[in-house]
Amino acid sequence: MSHMTRVDQLYRKTARILVVDDERLSLVLLERLLRAAGYSNIVLIQDPLTFMEIYEAEPTDLILLDLEMPGLSGFALIEQLAARRDPLTPPILILTAQHSREYRLRALESGASDFIVKPFDQAEVAARVRNMLDVQIAHRLAHDQKTILERLVCERTQQIRLTQLEIVQRLSRAAEYRDNETGEHILRMSHISALLARHFGWDEERVELMLHASPMHDIGKIGIPDRILLKPGRLDPEEWAIMQTHATIGGEILDGSKSELIRLAREIALTHHEKWDGSGYPQGLAGEAIPESGRIVALADVFDALTSARVYKPAWKVEDALDWIRQQSGKHFDPRLLGIFFEILPQILEIRERFKDPEAAS
Repeated sequence: MSHMTRVDQLYRKTARILVVDDERLSLVLLERLLRAAGYSNIVLIQDPLTFMEIYEAEPTDLILLDLEMPGLSGFALIEQLAARRDPLTPPILILTAQHSREYRLRALESGASDFIVKPFDQAEVAARVRNMLDVQIAHRLAHDQKTILERLVCERTQQIRLTQLEIVQRLSRAAEYRDNETGEHILRMSHISALLARHFGWDEERVELMLHASPMHDIGKIGIPDRILLKPGRLDPEEWAIMQTHATIGGEILDGSKSELIRLAREIALTHHEKWDGSGYPQGLAGEAIPESGRIVALADVFDALTSARVYKPAWKVEDALDWIRQQSGKHFDPRLLGIFFEILPQILEIRERFKDPEAAS
C-alpha cells in the first residue's frame, strides 16, 4: 500500500461529516451506518438553526442534509453555504423522502452534489459517501498544495527582496567610505525622502522603494579621485567639473537593472543634482522634466548636508538652513515640494533628532 493511499484512507476515515435531519431516528440510523463504514468524526444536527455555528467551528468534509425541516429548510442551508464562497465548500448529499424530478433538480441546481431518496439502501449511501469524500480529498490536497506553493513563492520572493536590500545597503556603505558622509546622514536623508514622497502622493510601495533606493544617491562618488573627493577646501573649476561627473557615474553603475528598486536608485543618482530652474547638473533639466524622485532627494539631501558638520565646513543652524531653503523656492527646489517640506517640518526635525550623529548625541 503506497504512502498516498494510506494518507487517503486515514483522511477518509477521520473526515468530519455533518448529518442534518430534524428526525431523531434518521440521525441515529445514519450515524450507525457511517460508523459501520469506518467513519468516526460524525456530528449530528437535529436543529437546523444551529447548523452554521457548528459548521464554522471546524473544517467540514461532507454534509448529509435533509430538505424538509421546520425553522430552516435544507434549501436555505445550501443558500447560506453558497453565500460564504468558501474555497473548499464540502459536498452535500441530499437525503429526502421527496420523489419528484422537479425536487431533485431544484436541489442539484441549488448546489447539492448528489441526491438519494428515502427510504435508502445503506450500501448505496456508504458508496456515495465514500465516492464524495474521495473527490473532496482530491480537492483539499490540491488546495493545500496550492497554498504551500504560494507560501514558498512568497518566502522565496522575500528572500530575494532581502538579498537585494542587503546589496543596496552595502553599495551605500561603499559610497560612505569614500566620502565624508556618515551612516547617520544616510539614515536621515533616506527617511526624510520617504516622508516627503508619502506626502507628495506616492503610494506605500513606492515610499518603501524610496527609503531603500535614496541611500545610493551618491554611489557615483566611488569613481571620484580622493584628491578631489576628500579635499578639505573649495574645489577649483577643473576639480568641480570632475566632481559633477559622480551623478553620471552613479547612473552608469546602476544602469540596465530589471529591479524596480535599482531603477529608482539610478534615477535618483542621475537627477538629484538637477535644479528646478535648470541650472543643475548633469543634464540641466528644469521643472517637471526633473523626476519627482530627484526633486525629493535633492531637498532632503541638501537640508541634511547644510545642518551637518563636515571636515570642510561647520554645521549650519537649522534656522539658517531653513531661511536659505526658503529663498531657493523656484530656483533650486520645486515650490510645491518645498511647501510640503515646511508643512511636515516637525516630523522632519524628529527624524533629524532620532538619527543624530554620534558626536551630537554625546
